[in-house]
Amino acid sequence: MPAVQRSEFALALNQVATERGVDVSVVLETVKNAILAAYRKDHPGIEIEEHSATLNQNTGEARILHNGKDVTPPGFGRIAAQTAKQVILQKIREKEKEAIVTDYRARIGTIVNGMVLKFAGPNVIVDIGKTEGVMPQAEQIPNEKYHLNQRLAVYILDIRGGVKGEEIIVSRASNGLVEGLFKREVPEVSQGSVVIKAIAREPGNRTKVAVYSEQSGIDPVGSCVGQKGVRVQAIIAELGGMEKIDIIQWQEDSKNYIAQALSPAKEIKVEIDEKEKVSHVTVPTQDLSLAIGKEGQNVRLASKLTGYRIEIAGREEEIEEGRSDKVKKVDELENVESVEKKEEKAASEVQSDDQTTQPVPAPQSDTKENKDK
Repeated sequence: MPAVQRSEFALALNQVATERGVDVSVVLETVKNAILAAYRKDHPGIEIEEHSATLNQNTGEARILHNGKDVTPPGFGRIAAQTAKQVILQKIREKEKEAIVTDYRARIGTIVNGMVLKFAGPNVIVDIGKTEGVMPQAEQIPNEKYHLNQRLAVYILDIRGGVKGEEIIVSRASNGLVEGLFKREVPEVSQGSVVIKAIAREPGNRTKVAVYSEQSGIDPVGSCVGQKGVRVQAIIAELGGMEKIDIIQWQEDSKNYIAQALSPAKEIKVEIDEKEKVSHVTVPTQDLSLAIGKEGQNVRLASKLTGYRIEIAGREEEIEEGRSDKVKKVDELENVESVEKKEEKAASEVQSDDQTTQPVPAPQSDTKENKDK
C-alpha cells in the first residue's frame, strides 16, 4: 500500500509538471514555502527564518525543521497535503493563464469573433475563446447597444496590467477593426494585391479608407466595394449598420489625394504648403457644404486621412461670373420677350382695327321710284 501511495504521488506530480509546463523543482519549492507559511499561521510569534520545510518527492511527506531539528506537529501531514494540493492547482492556473496571455500577445492587431459575456460597470466583458477580453468604454462604438450573448467582431488592441493581473483589451472603436474586416471580406486585401494605405474613422458615424494597388488590371476601389457593394455592405453590417464607409484611391500626388479625400465634392482646386503641411482648397460655393460635411465631418476626416490641415473656401469669383452670365441671359430673354410682345400687340391692334371698321353704304340716288314714294 505505501508503495502505491509513493507511485501515485510521484506520477501525479510529474504528470502535472509535464502537461502544464511547470518544472517539478519549482512546484516542490513553492509547496515547501506554502507548508512553512501554513505552520507559521498555526504558530504565531515564531522566527520563520529559523524554520525550514522539507518535502519528499516520492512519498509527499512534509517535515518542519527548527535549526535542523524535526518539530513537525502531530497531524501536520494532512495540512501539508491540502496545502500542497492548493499550491499545485494555483500553479496550474497561473501557468495556464500565462500560456493564454502569451498566445493572445502574438495575436495583438488581429480581429476575433466574440460574444458578450457580462458587464462590469461601463466595461463589457467579451468571451473571445480561451479567455475573456475587456472592452473599456473608450473602445466601444458610441451609441452602440450591447446585450448578453450578442455576437460581434472585436479587435485585440493590447494586453495591460489590471487588478486581477494582465487583461486582454479588445476594441470596437479602433481603426484596426475596419482594416481587419477588409482583410476578412476582401481577398485582394488579405492577399496583398490591394493595400490599405490609411484609415480615418469616427466610430459609429463615418470612415474614410484609402486603398492602392500596384498590380495592373486591379481596381482597388472596386475590389473593396464588391459587386453591387456586397463586400463593403458586409463590413458595414459588422460595424452595426450605421457607419458609412467612403473608399477612395490613394494618390502619390498630394493634391490629387486631397481632392480624392474630399469626395463626394467635385471640381476641387488644391494648393499645398508643404512646409506647414497646410492645403488651401477651393470648391464651387454650391458644393461647399458637401465638401465640409455635416458639422465639418467630411473635411475633418479628409485631414486625418491625408495628414494635411485643410483650409477650405468657396470660389466666389466664379459664382459672380456665373451670376453675370445668368443676368445677361435673362436680359436677352427679356428683350426677346419684349420684342415678341410688341409684335403681338401691334398685330392685335391691326386685327382690332380690321374688325371695328365697317363698310359705309353707298348713297342712294333719287330714282323715280323714290320720288313717287
